[in-house]
Amino acid sequence: MLDSFFSSIFESSTAAAITVSDFLICIGASLVLGLILALAYMYKSRYTKSFAVTMALIPSVVCIVIMMVNGNIGAGVAVAGAFSLVRFRSAAGSAKEIGGIFLAMGAGLACGMGYIAFAVCFSLIIGIVWMLYSQSRFGEKQDDDALRTLRITIPEDLDYCTVFDDIISEYTSQSKVVKVKTTNLGSLFKITWNIKLKDPSKEKEFIDKLRCRNGNLEIAVSPQEIQSNEL
Repeated sequence: MLDSFFSSIFESSTAAAITVSDFLICIGASLVLGLILALAYMYKSRYTKSFAVTMALIPSVVCIVIMMVNGNIGAGVAVAGAFSLVRFRSAAGSAKEIGGIFLAMGAGLACGMGYIAFAVCFSLIIGIVWMLYSQSRFGEKQDDDALRTLRITIPEDLDYCTVFDDIISEYTSQSKVVKVKTTNLGSLFKITWNIKLKDPSKEKEFIDKLRCRNGNLEIAVSPQEIQSNEL
């Protein structure tokens, strides 16, 4: 009985005979599962309405494509090629967005093959695990609060390679120059460092000492950005 529950609803029919009831069951299940996965993605995450709606609809789109292919390998390859073109017409998303798209496609694929029970189990398990990971501190670095991006403007007569070495070594455990830019017709330099503060509570003291060294020109300290479009 349990094995028959997890079998495909198309196994007893021919490849060309998808009934209206089978079609409605698969599409309805894929829409519900898309909503579940979209809600799981939205839990404690920043998102746009367009992405949430798209993620909720992707399982049903994949489902209908798989149902129409229905065992035709040539058509399946053609459809896969058509879907791959979408990648080159869209901006790269974050790792979490890409993961959500693949999960939604997996649920739609299972529904399109007729394995409704497997699709439901897959979506519920992954959705719950996703929310648990989002709730926990899994994957967070303990020292992220100490990572900063430091931008200093200095006169052209100062040697940026060594002028701040003693101050930076006193207040940071890691530092690296990542960008040098001239401005104001070459009379000023803008230097960017990625640094890790030894003690984040001494940030103001650190900035005050830098101000004394660069002639009280512009200094900016901000949390270090991690590129979100890379896996």
